[in-house]
Amino acid sequence: MASALSVGDMAPDFSLPGDGGSTISLSSYRGKKVVVYFYPKDDTSGCTKEAIEFNGLKAEFAKANTVIIGMSPDSVKSHDKFKAKYELEFQIAADEEKSALESYGVWVEKSMYGRKYMGVERTTVLIGTDGRILAIWPKVKVDGHAAEVLKAAQAA
Repeated sequence: MASALSVGDMAPDFSLPGDGGSTISLSSYRGKKVVVYFYPKDDTSGCTKEAIEFNGLKAEFAKANTVIIGMSPDSVKSHDKFKAKYELEFQIAADEEKSALESYGVWVEKSMYGRKYMGVERTTVLIGTDGRILAIWPKVKVDGHAAEVLKAAQAA
């Protein structure tokens, strides 16, 4: 697993399959701020709520010159269904190989009912127009999170 990233570090670039057959590359958004929010699984209660909150603020993020990218280890097919079901209007990257998840340090050992397993630690990263990390929110609690990220994007 990669060492933890810090504010000021260059954000690791990625190029991953995206919803609708697209390719999502971080480097293609230079000149814009980028919110990458990492989440465990499509169509689960917390992940759905988080996606809907980000989607509801999409216009405000756009006014702040900020693009939203969701990322999970689910497949493109799963992302396509998730986007259609909730009418999500931002890109979702499929990291089935977990390469970007590992480079951002969010693919971690978790524990539930004493059972250990690998999974995504819900984390959000705000990346500046120059590709440097402006802010990191580890172990995100969903309620109000998207609005908090928007405030940081507007202030950056």
